[in-house]
Amino acid sequence: MSDTNDQGNSGGRKPLTVVRKTSGTVKQSFSHGRSKQVVVETKKRRPVSAGGGQGGGDAGPATPSAADAMEAKLVALAAKLGITVAELKARQKVLEQRKAEEAARAKDNEREKAAQDRLRNEQERKQQEAREREEAEARRRAEEEAAKIAAEAAAREQRVERPTKSARPAPAVQTPPAAGAEEADAGRPKRGGGSPSKPARDDRAERAREVATKASRDAGERRRGKLTIASALGDDADRQRSLASVRRARERERERRIGGADHRDKVSIEVTLPETITLQDLAQRMNERVADVVKFMFKQGEMLRGNDIIDADMAELIAGEFGHTVKRVSEADVEIGLEGADDREEDLQPRAPIVTIMGHVDHGKTSLLDALRKTDVAGGEAGGITQHIGAYQVQLKSGERITFLDTPGHAAFTAMRARGANATDIAVLVVAADDSIKPQTIESISHAKAAGVPIVVAITKSDLHDANPDKVITDLLQHDIQVESMGGTTQAVKVSAKTGFGLDELTDAISLQAEVLELKANPNRPADGVVIESKLDKGRGPVATVLVKRGTLKRGDIVVAGGNWGKVRALVDERGQQLADAGPSLPVEVLGLDGAPDPGDVFVVVENESRAREITEYRVRTKRQIAGNASVAARASLDQLMNRLKDGAVETSELPIVLKGDVQGSVEAITMSLEKISTEEVRAKVIHGAVGGISESDVLLARSSGAPIFAFNVRANKQARDLAEREGVEIRYYSVIYDLLDDVKSTLSGMLAPEKRETFLGYADILEVFNITKVGKVAGCRISEGKVMRGCGVRLLRDNVVIHEGKLKTLKRFKDEVSEVNAGMECGMAFERYDDIRVGDKIECFQVEEIARTLA
Repeated sequence: MSDTNDQGNSGGRKPLTVVRKTSGTVKQSFSHGRSKQVVVETKKRRPVSAGGGQGGGDAGPATPSAADAMEAKLVALAAKLGITVAELKARQKVLEQRKAEEAARAKDNEREKAAQDRLRNEQERKQQEAREREEAEARRRAEEEAAKIAAEAAAREQRVERPTKSARPAPAVQTPPAAGAEEADAGRPKRGGGSPSKPARDDRAERAREVATKASRDAGERRRGKLTIASALGDDADRQRSLASVRRARERERERRIGGADHRDKVSIEVTLPETITLQDLAQRMNERVADVVKFMFKQGEMLRGNDIIDADMAELIAGEFGHTVKRVSEADVEIGLEGADDREEDLQPRAPIVTIMGHVDHGKTSLLDALRKTDVAGGEAGGITQHIGAYQVQLKSGERITFLDTPGHAAFTAMRARGANATDIAVLVVAADDSIKPQTIESISHAKAAGVPIVVAITKSDLHDANPDKVITDLLQHDIQVESMGGTTQAVKVSAKTGFGLDELTDAISLQAEVLELKANPNRPADGVVIESKLDKGRGPVATVLVKRGTLKRGDIVVAGGNWGKVRALVDERGQQLADAGPSLPVEVLGLDGAPDPGDVFVVVENESRAREITEYRVRTKRQIAGNASVAARASLDQLMNRLKDGAVETSELPIVLKGDVQGSVEAITMSLEKISTEEVRAKVIHGAVGGISESDVLLARSSGAPIFAFNVRANKQARDLAEREGVEIRYYSVIYDLLDDVKSTLSGMLAPEKRETFLGYADILEVFNITKVGKVAGCRISEGKVMRGCGVRLLRDNVVIHEGKLKTLKRFKDEVSEVNAGMECGMAFERYDDIRVGDKIECFQVEEIARTLA
């Protein structure tokens, strides 16, 4: 059979040829950047024949009998696998292709690994070159140092051996020279009594340099550490320690010393933690370094700096990790113990009463105050009062003292009550005998009752021909004030500021009321009291008029008043005289504060400036936070009141109202109508109803009570409008009484809880239950009665027992989401957060409506 035929029977395979051996070089890499070229040869592996015999490299193509046998094997294998020969050959071809792909991937991996090895070798080579440069630099520095030492030694020998004219050189100490040195010095002449010559000195310097170089080399050998193959084979006899290694060793030694000192001096202390604290402040309180605390937080995964703020919980964990104990305090604890301990009964002494004069305009308040000033014995001796500072003290002929507060328009009185600092002991109600009860008189009565202070009625203008004091006493009964002549407990005195009639009786009534109240205070303690008023004086700075309630205020005391503090530089009374101290119930002007405090603020004497600064900073910060949150005091508008009711902030169902009208009949009619529309659940309460325009006092009263102002046919002046806008008090104006009642009725209706009503929709029977991925269980239902609406309430009934009540999540008709399915139709239904549904269960659908309740 010819070669051509043989090639055709082999299926197109290439003829076998002898392949020569190939040779090449391979680069081998070693440590420290050294490499070597190695010659290698590749040999082709002899293939094994299909029959298991080994074929030679020059074997010819398969014979026809072998091809037939192979074809028979393929047919038998295909029959065994149940496939055709063509399919079997296709599978073999796919396997061969897969093997070829795997071989190609293996070659790619080898090439990539070789590239990585080359890159790694290049990096190692560069590192080795860098190390060699460092070592060469170290050797150069060592040689320079040795040369310098040798030069210094030679210079020192020259200075020692140079003889002076006046002194004889001392004999040199002989040292045994080395053998080489003796041979070198043999035959050399000696000068100057054994002094070495210049060549000898040069030789000695050279020997010193050699000794220094050898010492540095030996030191480098000692520092190098253990012997390695690289150090043994490489020419690095002069290799020295790198500078980086020296630095690391020094750093480890320093940390060891510091750590040992810290360990020895470590003391567990008690750390006081406020609500928030910075890391720097925490480190100072723990007596730790800020860097150590920051490093600890960095290890915990928190990237914080020294001035970052953390809460008390985090600070407690940090202190515990550093081995310290913790004492938690609140930020508001700075005010604990500010007012001091309560006074003992044996330390209390009687004090002067504090009286506020109130009443209607033009009823004689100013004239009565002027007449009372004239009764002041000390004032008469001093030539009269020269200065009025809003409060003054009168000394009676009996020696008793009474402090009067001048509160025009009741502004300071109401402001003090709103801040919870009632400094008044007794209220004197001034009523004109010819005019009787007026709107501001009723307003004064309301303020006095709200403050809870006793009232003394002063009926002025009793000397006029048309005066009718009995009418005043009768009209007071309408406002729950019953005088002693009518069987009550309120004292009423007829006075005349013009003639001075009844002034002594008025002061006696005040003294009697003070005696009943048993007013006492302890003067031997740090002072505290109330700020009456404050102002900014051009020449004196912030000036505060204060009223001392307890203790004695002295010059030089450190005072905290609201958000301001300062050291008392001067105390001035109402006559302009300088005082060294001020006792209880004495009003004085205080100079030295850093600002003007608000009227009604409480002032307290503290022990040092740091405590005063800490308290004022806390108060200012709290005030700023409240202002930033827009929640100053209680916002008195109907909308905000309703929001507070919804949030549950208001416990009672009472609507407070400040009512102002044009005439008394309108005020009474509105008040009675509001009482009629009130119920047991909600009611409208008129805390103050009076005639006249809206004043600043009304706004302050509404602010302190959290009530809106209803104005019927009256208006507010500019000062009252500005104050209401600042304080957030709502003023509503009405001209028709029915509009006012409708608004109040709608507000009270909104305060009622809504009524819930349930409406039945229909029933659905569960025919099949489907488990759908990402949805859960869906019930295939048929509406048996009524209808089903999307989002309605559902109850799952099993054997007529309710086992679940919830809300419908999905309502589908075929594949579409629908809003409603009527009776007789089929649909898919799924519940919210509930999957325990079974075939045969029944679904009851309903709808809940909230019906707002209204007042009848």
